[in-house]
Amino acid sequence: MQNVITEEKMDRYLSVTARALDKLTIAAPERSFNRRLADSFLEMAASYYSDARHFRENGDLVTAFAAVNYAHGWIDCGARIGLFDCGGDDQLFTLYE
Repeated sequence: MQNVITEEKMDRYLSVTARALDKLTIAAPERSFNRRLADSFLEMAASYYSDARHFRENGDLVTAFAAVNYAHGWIDCGARIGLFDCGGDDQLFTLYE
């Protein structure tokens, strides 16, 4: 069934987001306002990813799926607007081009 969140699907989404978190670097200069934004975006992504893992471990796949998608949304947004450098990887990140 395509409308079911399986453990395998959940683990795949967690893996993709973990790889994206590991790959990205902050592109904004240290003392810039954009650096504060980048740090905030990364904190939100990491928090939602942590929540997703917690819910996954406790068997709540629906909430885990929602949280991991929020996490990756923060990552993609940061990459797309240039806060994060993702090395041009358009498999883990949604880029403009």
